[in-house]
Amino acid sequence: PAPTQSPAGGRAPPLPVEGGGASPDGRELSPVAWMLHVGAGSGCRLRSGPPYKEGRSPECRGLAAARSPPPLTPRPRPQVSLAMARPMLLLSLGLLAGLLPALAACPQNCHCHSDLQHVICDKVGLQKIPKVSEKTKLLNLQRNNFPVLAANSFRAMPNLVSLHLQHCQIREVAAGAFRGLKQLIYLYLSHNDIRVLRAGAFDDLTELTYLYLDHNKVTELPRGLLSPLVNLFILQLSNNKIRELRAGAFQGAKDLRWLYLSGNALSSLQPGALDDVENLAKFHLDGNQLSSYPSAALSKLRVVEELKLSHNPLKSIPDSAFQSFGRYLETLWLDDTNLEKFSDGAFLGVTTLKHVHLENNRLNQLPSNFPFDSLETLTLTNNPWKCTCQLRGLRRWLEAKTSRPDATCASPAKFKGQHIRDTDAFRGCKFPTKRSKKAGRH
Repeated sequence: PAPTQSPAGGRAPPLPVEGGGASPDGRELSPVAWMLHVGAGSGCRLRSGPPYKEGRSPECRGLAAARSPPPLTPRPRPQVSLAMARPMLLLSLGLLAGLLPALAACPQNCHCHSDLQHVICDKVGLQKIPKVSEKTKLLNLQRNNFPVLAANSFRAMPNLVSLHLQHCQIREVAAGAFRGLKQLIYLYLSHNDIRVLRAGAFDDLTELTYLYLDHNKVTELPRGLLSPLVNLFILQLSNNKIRELRAGAFQGAKDLRWLYLSGNALSSLQPGALDDVENLAKFHLDGNQLSSYPSAALSKLRVVEELKLSHNPLKSIPDSAFQSFGRYLETLWLDDTNLEKFSDGAFLGVTTLKHVHLENNRLNQLPSNFPFDSLETLTLTNNPWKCTCQLRGLRRWLEAKTSRPDATCASPAKFKGQHIRDTDAFRGCKFPTKRSKKAGRH
């Protein structure tokens, strides 16, 4: 430290680090005051160490006799009372607790939006489910690697509404994997390697409305699997390996309206398989191995508007095939089925049919009760049509359409290759009087 001026006008010695003492009158002095009193006032100089020569004054003799300064008397530090410290501590902890969720809400390499409500972790190399804020409503985990979804994997996300797990190499979904997600509405599990779905896999998903499981390797739907899904509206199971639908497969899913089972290995639908989903409006069964029309199972359906049976090895459609939902059926796909015939009563009760796809089959006739009256579009190409009076209803319908399908006669031989709408094959046929439309749904 820089030297200071003594009261006598001389240069004072460097201040000691420790020491102190008392004045002759007994007053306690600080180290600085003590040195000024003892040394500087008499003109004595402090040396670097003992022994000190005696001075001419009592003060100098006293200083020389001292081998070290007296110990420093500690001064009390200011104390913070417990009453003050407790609120400060609680305030600090509260601020820290408020910051921690925000810091932990957005996982590394992810993107968070809308005040942490949307978390996007698409293709960022994750191998375990990340921790996110309780406020998160949309979590996108596509294209990561989660071979097993263990129980309670998402329990800390109670407000989640939409969960995306496509392309995540998932093989197994444990019972209770989605436990706690009572607000979840959208669940996407498409394009994984899921083979088995056990009962309990969808526990707690009471609000789930849209479930996408297409492009997996699921082989069966065990009884009770869908029981928690009381609000399920769309179930997408296309492109799996399901071989059979057993009774109770859809138990509990009474609100299911759209069911997609395209591209599976279904060879049969057991009677009772669809008893729990009688309100289906859209049902896709195309691309399976159904060799016969599943009349018993489908007879439980009441309001089907769209039925797709394309690309199944069907050969015939039996009587009353669509009767249970005939007042609602609007669109029917039977293309690419090798279909050879309709029974005479196949379309009994069908009154609202608008769109029919029959191309690429082996049909040569249509039944007399085919519902031309309500029909708007009809695809007929690549069938060996036999142009006799039995097809006169088709001819009449074609004549009334501005946009007409390009269907040709295969027989009789003299009409082969001629367009049905132009051929003379129907000359002389008696056409029935056109009936008025009856009321459809009621």
